[in-house]
Amino acid sequence: MEAIKIRFNFLFRSTKGLVLVAIALISLETIFFGMLSGPMAEMGIRDFWIRSMGMVLLAAEREGRIIMLYHTIAMAVVSIEVYFITNIVPMSKDRQAMINGLVTVGYITSMIFGMWFAYFGHNYVFHGLFIFGQSLLFFGGVLLAITLWPWQKKYHVTNPEYAHTRGGVDLERAAFFTMAVATLGSVLYGAIPGSMFGNGFESFLAEDVVRLPHKTPLELAIIGHLHIMLTLIAIAIMLIIGRWLDFKGKGHKIAMPLTILGTVIITLGVWAVVPFEPIAHKIINGGSIFILAASFFLIAYTWRQQVQRGLAEKGITQAHFGQKVRALLHDPLPFGATWQMLYMNFVVTAIGVYMAINLDEIFRVWTAREERITLTGHWHILAGIIATIILLYYGDLVGLKGKVRQWFGWVIIIASDVAFTAATIFSIKRLFVSETAQQPITNWTMLLTDIGLFLVLLVLGILMVWRLIDLFKKNGRWTKELKETSLDNPKKEVLQ
Repeated sequence: MEAIKIRFNFLFRSTKGLVLVAIALISLETIFFGMLSGPMAEMGIRDFWIRSMGMVLLAAEREGRIIMLYHTIAMAVVSIEVYFITNIVPMSKDRQAMINGLVTVGYITSMIFGMWFAYFGHNYVFHGLFIFGQSLLFFGGVLLAITLWPWQKKYHVTNPEYAHTRGGVDLERAAFFTMAVATLGSVLYGAIPGSMFGNGFESFLAEDVVRLPHKTPLELAIIGHLHIMLTLIAIAIMLIIGRWLDFKGKGHKIAMPLTILGTVIITLGVWAVVPFEPIAHKIINGGSIFILAASFFLIAYTWRQQVQRGLAEKGITQAHFGQKVRALLHDPLPFGATWQMLYMNFVVTAIGVYMAINLDEIFRVWTAREERITLTGHWHILAGIIATIILLYYGDLVGLKGKVRQWFGWVIIIASDVAFTAATIFSIKRLFVSETAQQPITNWTMLLTDIGLFLVLLVLGILMVWRLIDLFKKNGRWTKELKETSLDNPKKEVLQ
């Protein structure tokens, strides 16, 4: 019993344990419900899985099930980011424990009972528990925002290397606070239409209504909610990576105000979609420029540090271009986390801008199915890139070293980028190939996408098995990680 108690403390009271549980649950949910995907249906596995698991899947309720699935995964991802924030942003240990406890119980409750309600018959008690879990997660977010309040004097900074006001207010903490408040408001932006279900409002997928000439305010709110939540998740991971890599200097002083301003503008732009749809997207695009600029400052700083560190390890003082490149690539985890931010601009940002500019002239001429593929690919690729950044940071958090660190980092970077590049080409294939001649390009892009994603999942699976085996060891790595949580001193400040 004591052994179980100690392991429970590690899994649910330490940052590394909490992240491990969340990643494991996301993986299990993805595997379980991934059996219902198109490729599984083609192999005859889908029908067998439905019968053997006792699922109740009515065709008319498909959109609702997908929405429930996306929400449960997204809440787990948001919880992971909360764990990262409470670990790296200074706050008291008792407040850290309160926030982590609320979001953990919240997302797990929603995940279990939400998916039970959606796929195994509609027991509305379970739906109530799903909403209860969401409420706990929301309250945890409120407590996080209160804790991140940047005008607390004990968290003021004086180090000239970091962005702050003349009064000492930490602008990085202010950026975290702004992101948290924007997230809470944007949650309500989606929850209000959700509360209208059954009162003239039905569930739908955003990509299915994109060509409707007139959308209701509730439909616009849901579409806006989808976009802003994914954007804020991306902003959060950018701030987390900056904190991890000790982002500072002139770039930090510029990037933090840009992040705050960009977050506010994008959020207000999305919220304006309902009353001012014609101009809302212009506001959103304007805010996005500030966020992109901030990410470029972070990338430049990180790559410069990577080169300096790599050359120092080799004892090189006068390096040529090739040596600088090798130094930049010597550690795939910090390089990969920032490279994925840059790579995102090629497969997400550039495609989105091009699509917006040529919407009526090109994309609306296509069949609705082709535009739908482009839209869903756009959102899923961005979500996938965010997931790879989280995994790269987690790899460093658990202390991967040597060849294991190299293999883990480079497989995730290369395999995911191959998969996302192939998926992007597939989504825009009609730009350069006709419908009657598209089968060859469809075949090889789908093959590369499957191979790339398989390798990423394989590496993740190996990591999860390693952590599971370690958890059963009496003096495994997890015991050292548990001691790092300072559980014996709950008032100790987290100053990392």
